[in-house]
Amino acid sequence: MSDQLKDFSSVSPSAKSLLLMKGYTNIPYAKQMAALMQGPEVFGLNFDDKDFWFWIRVMHFESRYWSVSQLLEQTDCKNILEISSGFSLRGLDLCAKDKDIHYLDTDLPEVVASKQNLIAELHLGQDAIGKYDLLPLNAMDNTAFSAVMNSFGNGPVAIVNEGLLMYLNLEEKKQLCKTIDGALQRRGGYWITADVYVRRSAEVTASLPTSQSEADFLAQHRIEENKFESYEAAAAFFKEQGFEMVSEAAPNYSTMSTLPHLISTLPEEMRASKQPPPKIQATWMLRAI
Repeated sequence: MSDQLKDFSSVSPSAKSLLLMKGYTNIPYAKQMAALMQGPEVFGLNFDDKDFWFWIRVMHFESRYWSVSQLLEQTDCKNILEISSGFSLRGLDLCAKDKDIHYLDTDLPEVVASKQNLIAELHLGQDAIGKYDLLPLNAMDNTAFSAVMNSFGNGPVAIVNEGLLMYLNLEEKKQLCKTIDGALQRRGGYWITADVYVRRSAEVTASLPTSQSEADFLAQHRIEENKFESYEAAAAFFKEQGFEMVSEAAPNYSTMSTLPHLISTLPEEMRASKQPPPKIQATWMLRAI
């Protein structure tokens, strides 16, 4: 790995916070994985007083997870590369259901090592009929990215991610786009990204309940700044990088396992509203053109 690569290890603790929240959903293996997670919670989230704001956050991440699965089902790709996967086990779940799947599950080395230990302790993957590989990869390392892609056999590739682009500045996004575009131009396939987030106003951001440690983390990594100005701006950005949007996931909140918890904590003033939650994120399937 090049010495010039940016060190993204400070981002890794966020994967733990995300797993702890997903542990309250029916996302495959999340409860088992979260139960074994040790050490302090980086964001200082309150897991005791589960109010409306807690459940709306958990539902967002549950919906985001299933949005990627929804778009994956629309492809015919049996070769799947997940980058910056954190503690998600989407790959193991798919490989337990489809013998033709080859799933490369990747993240930074320290996350992969922890994840491998959790998988071993829970004896997961023993029912896999597809091929599942858990590998270290810094997605910003083009040489390493190409080497991982060469692990696949013939056929198009679906590259998927959720929770990565908001940690990249504009130039880093362009660099990643160039790497993915090159891979898809050679192999064919799609890029499914759940990271089409738009910026919130300072007033909205200030009104959201946030722990000091979470606020510090978001500021350190310039999360709001790294989001897209609008969905139109996001579409224009990807077009400039050589991609076109093929499909956008349509969330079905009625199927979310967290919905009953959310309804039970819904503030009285919101109960009469028929409006869906405000759209702060989209999941897109992109194709290299």
